[in-house]
Amino acid sequence: QMQAGGGKAFSFGRSRARLFNREDGKKVTFKDVAGIEESKEEVREIIEFLKDPGKFTRLGGRIPKGVLLVGPPGTGKTLLARAIAGEADVPFLSISGSDFVEMFVGVGASRVRDLFLQAKKNAPCIVFIDEIDAVGRYRGAGLGGGHDEREQTLNQLLVEMDGFEVNEGIIVIAATNRPDILDPALLRPGRFDRQVVVPLPDVKGREAILKVHTRNTPLDPDVDLGVIARTTPGFTGADLENLINEAALLAARKGRDRVGMEELEAAKDKVLMGTERKSMIISEEERRDTAYHEAGHALVAKFTPGADPIHKVTIIPRGQALGLTQQLPMDERHIYSKDYLLANITTLMGGRAAEEVVLKRFTTGAGNDIERATEIARKMVCEWGMSEKLGPLTFGRKDEQVFLGKDLVLQRNFSEETAQQIDAEIRRIVTDCYERAKRTIVSHLDLLHKLASALLERESLTGEEVDQIIAEGAKA
Repeated sequence: QMQAGGGKAFSFGRSRARLFNREDGKKVTFKDVAGIEESKEEVREIIEFLKDPGKFTRLGGRIPKGVLLVGPPGTGKTLLARAIAGEADVPFLSISGSDFVEMFVGVGASRVRDLFLQAKKNAPCIVFIDEIDAVGRYRGAGLGGGHDEREQTLNQLLVEMDGFEVNEGIIVIAATNRPDILDPALLRPGRFDRQVVVPLPDVKGREAILKVHTRNTPLDPDVDLGVIARTTPGFTGADLENLINEAALLAARKGRDRVGMEELEAAKDKVLMGTERKSMIISEEERRDTAYHEAGHALVAKFTPGADPIHKVTIIPRGQALGLTQQLPMDERHIYSKDYLLANITTLMGGRAAEEVVLKRFTTGAGNDIERATEIARKMVCEWGMSEKLGPLTFGRKDEQVFLGKDLVLQRNFSEETAQQIDAEIRRIVTDCYERAKRTIVSHLDLLHKLASALLERESLTGEEVDQIIAEGAKA
């Protein structure tokens, strides 16, 4: 028994990397990866090298030793790495950054050595380290002493990556969504020669991703994936996969043999806004308050130039909210104008304005709206220099504290007098927008009543239905 225990203790230093070989199961290829075409192009050369190294070394070129995949969670970094292994037809060693460090001192460094030993045996091959920020953080953080276990592991990784011969055909691919906290020694050329950004997909990318995920899902002929792609800005590949899965489960629950547009829309609402809580008991007064609040948002959005169009208004409780007004931009936006931001704040204040004008009292329903409006106004003044009074300046320096693992700590680099002016400007922006929302509500009060009664009757309205009610009301 002691011998068995001893054997187990010594196996601690072995790498926990899993080897996916050519013959293993289902192979992932670039056909399974959609929506990140530029990132795919970047990594194609790696496959070329693994297939034909001579083509590159003939001209004196050096093969990249490492590729760092950087991007938000769910964009497909791990999938891209697996596709590279599938396309290159080489063994693929996969390990997570947190698999190195253990309770015993020195185990992390030992596992790194063992990982590269395995890689050399299987060369040419790909070593994939997922979530590398678990071991690759800045050294000298001062929290665990100079001989911090994680630092030893990182030092060993640095040595292995710039220690093995280039022609051994081992390429290290690592993925992280926090490149800002990685040690500079890890990011230098010779270790990670390339940083490939895996971004959020655009409209075309989202449609391509939806097509990939619906390959094995029977769809109704009326399903238009382009519409779903247009109405899901900011969704990652993982979100879209989840959306299709939710729609398929919903269709199965209804006993249908195909997934229709109705299920896809319901699944999208569930992912975006949370699950419907139809069983929640709400008093008539609360329903009326919520209906006027949401109608206020919709009406102000409709009559504020530059505001995003309404996609859906509902007073069915979802997630934490009693009601929701969902807007969707016409096009993908990458930069925001001052007018657009002010229109956004005005729309957010529409709910509170409707409460004051119609109900003659305030409710807590506007809490989140006010928080978001204040946050936008604060950024306009302090980050984007959009205040006429304070001019094109930023306020508050973001200091990167290394001993906190490079967390951001905001420092005040302005006087008390300026702080008062900042507060006054934020208050002015929000109150101006609030007054603008109130004026819109007062001048279209009859339309507000019509929208609120339609919501009380139907519980949910689409953007087209809101437009129709407003158009009919305007004629009357």
